[in-house]
Amino acid sequence: MHLKNKITLPNILSFYRLLAFPVIFFMALTGREHIFAILIIINLITDILDGLFARILNQRTKFGAKLDSTADMGTYLLVFIGIWVFKRADFAPHVFSFSLFIGLLIVVLGLSLIKFGKFPSLHLYSWKIGGYIQGTFFFVLFAFGFYTPFYYVMILWGILSFLEHIAIQLIIPEMRTDAKGLFWVLRENRK
Repeated sequence: MHLKNKITLPNILSFYRLLAFPVIFFMALTGREHIFAILIIINLITDILDGLFARILNQRTKFGAKLDSTADMGTYLLVFIGIWVFKRADFAPHVFSFSLFIGLLIVVLGLSLIKFGKFPSLHLYSWKIGGYIQGTFFFVLFAFGFYTPFYYVMILWGILSFLEHIAIQLIIPEMRTDAKGLFWVLRENRK
């Protein structure tokens, strides 16, 4: 693939998130919650926009998917750092459910690395919807504060999505993209 094909609007947005990582990390380390919140919200918005533009402009590529996934992991890490630094007291009553959520996310990533030698890229519908729910929850958390009912919607959807992801990883022989969901993987295996 030529460099020209890599310089697309979706890839620029993903690349921005990678470049913003050290700045946002520094804001968390230095306790600058307001600037951290603004920058993490921009990251969450650009995460939505890069996928949207990739579909609208027909600029979906393997390179872009990898760049987006890497930027997503960085944004996830930053959100968890921000929760630890700025919102720990809000999460204290929910330590079990949040630990289960984080634990299952680690299992998804670890299983993929062990079985396939790379991070997951299944692009499941449940995972995409969960990403929007989580992104919206994190936006609300850093912009307005902790909202308990929405927290439980996010956690429940995330846990179910992670369990689906784990089941699919155990079934498929090699990592692939656009698996859609467990229903589609099981249907393909019956053929």
